[in-house]
Formats: sequence, structure tokens, C-alpha cells
Amino acid sequence: MNAWMRRKRGKWMSLFTLLFAVSFALAGCSQSQEGGGTNGLVREQKSEASGEGDRKKVTIMMNFKSGSLDPSNSYTPLRAGVVETLVRLDEKLVIKPWLASKWEAINDHTWAFTIRDGVTFQDGTKLDAGAVKASLERAVSASKPLSAALKLSSMEANGQELKIVTTEPHPALPSELVSPYASIISVEAEKKMGTKVFNDGPVGTGPFQVKQFTPNIAISLQRYEGYWNGKAKVEEIDFKFNEDGNVRALALQSKEADIVYQVPAETVEAIRQDSSLTVDSVPSLRVHYLLYNQQKPLVQDVKIRRAFDLLLDRESVAKDIMLGHAKPANGPFHTSLPFGSEDAIQSLHAMEAKKLLEEAGYQAGADGKLSKNGTPLVLQLLTYKGRPELPLIAQILQSEAAKIGVDMDVKMVENIDTYLRENKDWDLVTYSNVSAPRGDGGFYLNSAFVSGGALNPSNLSSDKVNEVIARLNATSHVTKRVQLTKEAVVAINDEVLQSFVVYPNNIVGRNKRVTDWKPGADDYYIVTNRMDVK
Repeated sequence: MNAWMRRKRGKWMSLFTLLFAVSFALAGCSQSQEGGGTNGLVREQKSEASGEGDRKKVTIMMNFKSGSLDPSNSYTPLRAGVVETLVRLDEKLVIKPWLASKWEAINDHTWAFTIRDGVTFQDGTKLDAGAVKASLERAVSASKPLSAALKLSSMEANGQELKIVTTEPHPALPSELVSPYASIISVEAEKKMGTKVFNDGPVGTGPFQVKQFTPNIAISLQRYEGYWNGKAKVEEIDFKFNEDGNVRALALQSKEADIVYQVPAETVEAIRQDSSLTVDSVPSLRVHYLLYNQQKPLVQDVKIRRAFDLLLDRESVAKDIMLGHAKPANGPFHTSLPFGSEDAIQSLHAMEAKKLLEEAGYQAGADGKLSKNGTPLVLQLLTYKGRPELPLIAQILQSEAAKIGVDMDVKMVENIDTYLRENKDWDLVTYSNVSAPRGDGGFYLNSAFVSGGALNPSNLSSDKVNEVIARLNATSHVTKRVQLTKEAVVAINDEVLQSFVVYPNNIVGRNKRVTDWKPGADDYYIVTNRMDVK
């Protein structure tokens, strides 16, 4: 490990130790605090341990906050077990029935879905094809990404049978219905409650219903007694949000939280020293990468993008930042997936990067700084703390760029997606997304590389990539889809449309009192009716 990384890890561990001490100092001097703070929850768990409470409860802490529970624009209601989709992925990433018991393609444009009988919304009303139709109509109206993904032309409901007609042949429609944005809610309940109230507590079909929602802080969930797939074993869930990785780790160690998502890699060993806790490090479907703003003339030049790709030390990120809880990336899809790239991992080559910048017209001055026509080469690099390794990746890139005379202004952003939508002044961003959320590469390719896609804030476009994606969208043959996905990846890498850094593991801390639950490669199904506590 280099000296820079040792200093950086030292700062992280010092901060962790300080926060830990402060947390317990506050716990000792603020006995009257209630609500979302550490003290109230510590007292509550002590009460349960002494037998004063007999309700089963689990506290979960997530790394991203949520300001709304509108399922058409938030993954949180699905993750929290409030809503469900027509189909879902199993542990092997195979599409399985959920609210739809079966489906079939009638022709190239038409699908028939049978809606599961005996399911009710959390207000007791029956789920039928008419309710699903109304929900999907609302969803595509509220979500442009979902509308683009589903390509709906019309729907017809008859009892428990829903017929969906698409605007074009759409063999991937069932997999697109895995999307959390396609979660089924009661539109009738929304009409009665009003949209604003409904978005703080949507009425779905899941095992838990919203008791109270404090935007960006927490959701209080209670068991839905009429759940169709078996009443949940746990009666209450506190679903909390905190973007600070060290605070999340402290919450687990202090027993404030039972399940904590994305604990920082450097806290894993300390957590494991507590025999009542464990950490699951599971290969995910996610990729950390550099997103280029190709609306900026500077990074429209493929030589510039290729230069920054060569400045990424992928091996160091996986080993020194992620401490082995990640794998160096060579494309958008994890190498274990059938459509992952087989290319070698790109190594750090600073001098080759400098040579490319010189070919693009930049020359070093007496101070060693690169400039072109008297203008220094300075870029704005955005990052965010929802995933604690991303700011460190930004700092490593900034350090390597400085060595060859390139200045990078690293800017920490509070809400990265909102910032990218509303601002165009950035050049690069350390970004992260689930790239195979449907067990297939089609979603990511369409969302990230097609103009107007949900994951394409810079509106990048490549004629070659678009042509491959069009062929992918027109076929349902699995082997052919794998082949075309690989072809698209080759074109993406050739043009350096994005620079892929690592495939991170899902690092999830858990109190061993939680049973019949484990994290998966997906980020979708967190709260279930099967999870229990000792």
C-alpha cells in the first residue's frame, strides 16, 4: 500500500474512533432524547432484552436517503416491503412470478398476464387486472424512464387477465417489469388520500405498510396482517437513512441498528470482533465508474477520455480502498455474468495518458502544468458520500492527474442525481449504478447509452452503440442477447463512453439476532415476510 493510501486510511480510522467515542458520550448524557437518535433506540433494545417488550422489531439503516415514497420515482417502497411488482428476480437472477402468476406472448406486440388471485391491497381492497392497469398507467405517466422501458401502447383488463400491447416488438417486457418503478399500488387509495399524502404512505400489496414517514430520515413500518403470501414474522420495521458510512457502522456496533447497508470496508474487521455481529460481503450487480459529461467540448474528445481511463488505478481501488471487497472492472457488467467482458483489466499508465493529452494539443509549461492555447487543463470532478469509497476514488484520480500536470477540482455533492439533472458545469463524476438489475444487460444499455435514458444525464450518444442496442431490443433469444450485449460493451469500451473502475461487493453488517435473512446481489428485496429475530 502506498504512503498516500496509508495516510488516508489512517484519517478514516481516526475519524471512526472519534465518532465512536462521541456517540457513546452522547448516549450517556442525553437520556431524554427520543426518536431517530442513538439514545432512544439503545434504550428500546435494552427494554426488549429485559423482557419489557414482546413485539418483534428490526431496525435497518440504508446508505441513501429518500424524500418521497412514490414508487414511480423511488426504489425505497419496494426495498421496504411496502409494494411488489408483477414479476421478480430469484437468487439466480431468473425472472419468477410475483403478483402475476403467469404470462405469455400472444404475438410480437401483445402479452397476456394473469394476476394472482387472493391478493389484497393494504386497505383490504382486492387486486385485479383493473387495479394493475390503473397502477401501470399512473407509473408510466409519472416516470419517463419506465415509460421508455415498457413501451406501452394500450392495456385491457378483464377480471384477473391483463393484456398489454406494446408500441413495437418488445421481447424483454417481462424483465422490464422487475423495475421498482413498475411496483403496483392502489390508485383508488391515492384518489381518496390525495397524492401528497399518498406519496408519504403508498398503499401496496407488500408484507409491511407505512405507519409513519419522515422524509430523508426514516420510515416506521408495521406488519400487514392480510398479506397474501403469509403474515410476516416480524411485527415492526424501522427503516432508517444515513449517508455517513461511519455513522452507519457505529449504529450497528452500538446495537442501534440490526441491518446496515454499505458499511465502510475499513470497519469490517472491527465489526467482526463483536461475536454478536457479522458482515456479509456479497458480489453485487453494481459497478463504480467515471461518468463523462459529453456536453462539454473537452471530454467529447475520445483521446481525453482515454487519457483519464489510463489514470485510474483499478487494482489499488479494489485492494487499498475496498480492502478486497471489490473486483477491478473491465466493462459495465461483472465478469461473472455471461455477458461480462473478457478483456484484460486496464492498468494505470500515467505517461501514456500524458502522451494522449499532448496529442490532443496540451503542452506542459515551465511549471509542469498542461495547457492549450494558454488555457490550463482544469476539470471539475464531482463525487458524493452515499458510497464512502467514491470520494476516495476521486482523490486518487486527482492525485494521479496532478502528477502529469492536470488540475482537478473535486466537488462533493449532496444529491448527485438531482445535481446532474440540473447542472451541466461538471466534467466527470465518480458514479455508481446497478448495471444488471433485471439479470440482463438490456436495461443498463438502454438507460445509460441511449439519448434520454434515465442513467444518461449528459445525453451521450454513439451511433455504433445505438445500432447494437436496437438489435438487442428486437430479440428474445437468450444466446443472441448475450452476444449482442458483449458486442455493445466492446463498442462502449472502444469509444471510452464511460470508464469502469470496480465491481463493489454489497457490504452488509448484521446483528445475528436477525434470522432467515441475507443480502443478495440485487438491491431490491430487503424487507421480507420471512425475516425473523431471535
